[in-house]
Amino acid sequence: VQLQASGGGLVQAGGSLSLSCAASGRTFSSYEMGWFRQAPGKEREFVATINRSGVSIYYADSVKGRFTVSRDNTKNRVYLQMNSLKPEDTAVYYCAAKVEGGSRYVYWGRGTQVTVSS
Repeated sequence: VQLQASGGGLVQAGGSLSLSCAASGRTFSSYEMGWFRQAPGKEREFVATINRSGVSIYYADSVKGRFTVSRDNTKNRVYLQMNSLKPEDTAVYYCAAKVEGGSRYVYWGRGTQVTVSS
């Protein structure tokens, strides 16, 4: 599966952005999807994950209550709605896919830059 994230940009603290990840190739609905981010000088970190049906969702504590992950299997897309953004949310955001129940994310898309100004 091929993944491409989009929707990043520059926003002031307290603002919102909506990221989208388009998938092509093999059956999108077969995969658990995740969002990750990597800030300058830091390791990549987990943001959120959503299972194949969209029922099981988990968030990193740092984004819980502010970010919402969703997916539309008819459109082969996964979304990340980001509200109440903080400067520490500044990072390159990546979407990734893995076989549900698998141990690691196998497919990664190109990231999209999110910059939150104070």
